[in-house]
Amino acid sequence: MTGIQVTLLTGRSLGQGRAKEHGKLSELYLQSVACCEVDAEDLKTIGVTNGQNIRITTEHGSVVVKGIVPTQTSRRGIAFMPYSLWATQISGSDTDGTGMPSYKGIPSVIEAATEEKILPLEELVQKSFSRKTSKKGRK
Repeated sequence: MTGIQVTLLTGRSLGQGRAKEHGKLSELYLQSVACCEVDAEDLKTIGVTNGQNIRITTEHGSVVVKGIVPTQTSRRGIAFMPYSLWATQISGSDTDGTGMPSYKGIPSVIEAATEEKILPLEELVQKSFSRKTSKKGRK
């Protein structure tokens, strides 16, 4: 099964705000932010059902999250992801002179990733921020 093109929007969510009260290392927080709301027909097109893992890829990177059907009205071709370290993996850092990266209207491809795991926060931090060893062995 191949992926489909979507426009990704990111922002705050109520679930994210509630889960933060339990701590960013809690399972509840992971479930509330390591996800992407995708129209049910779009999920069906890529061969997954509500709650299965998907891969989101942009020109800035790629990340595996849970694909969920929105509880509110959705539109095909539009996906929503809560602000989080998972969203940061696929958002650009260029600010176009505004001082704030764009978290809206990100061209993305989503595809099934049912055999892949969602990285826990600790692993994602390690992957994202650990220094690479240079050829001379220095960090």
